Amino acid sequence: MQDPVRVVLADDHPVIVFGAEQALLKFPGVQVVARARQSTELMKVLQTVACDVLVTDLAMPGGQYGDGLPLIGYLRRNFPGLPIVVLTMLENAALLKRLSELGVNAVVNKSDDLSHIGLAVQHVSRNLEYMSPLVKAALDTLRMNAGGKTDDAMLSRRELEVVRLFVSGMMIKEISEQLNRSIKTISTQKNTAMRKLGIERDSELFQYAQSNGLLNLSSNSADDTGAAS
Repeated sequence: MQDPVRVVLADDHPVIVFGAEQALLKFPGVQVVARARQSTELMKVLQTVACDVLVTDLAMPGGQYGDGLPLIGYLRRNFPGLPIVVLTMLENAALLKRLSELGVNAVVNKSDDLSHIGLAVQHVSRNLEYMSPLVKAALDTLRMNAGGKTDDAMLSRRELEVVRLFVSGMMIKEISEQLNRSIKTISTQKNTAMRKLGIERDSELFQYAQSNGLLNLSSNSADDTGAAS
């Protein structure tokens, strides 16, 4: 008899954990072995409980290891062989692309049917990638907008600088005065950045910045980064 696929579930919403666990019960050969509510608990679990797949929320604040992309990067560095299924409500195509670049094996949108969590676990346990329908649609849109060249979703130093100041709470006029550029130039650079990232609304720009850790960085560090994707 084949050994079960041991899954660790991490999410700060108990209802999501319950729903995901109930969905996984319908998949023979999949067993939930532990749960965590934030990154501190998650690290303790991963260090003490043997597991084959991690299913984790992307936005899970409160832990000492953070959340979003910084947490995923930490997991990849410290548990390089652990397949990861990311759960998220975000549909930002550039963010989803970045998750793939970090080595995330599967992404499931919480708005999709929860059965996709089980399908994702099955896929990554066989070293296969999996994207739920809404995630796949967002990535397809990015590819179409970029004409198939997803590397175009790179921000210039000046565009990144404008994005950082904007998400820090500054108005376009204030950014213009601080950077000594015209309001039209600042507005154009912001709009260009959003287009490259596949973002249409300011709220999505804030989500992207939060997940990339841009809200914690000063604009002065833009020279050191050069690009975000």
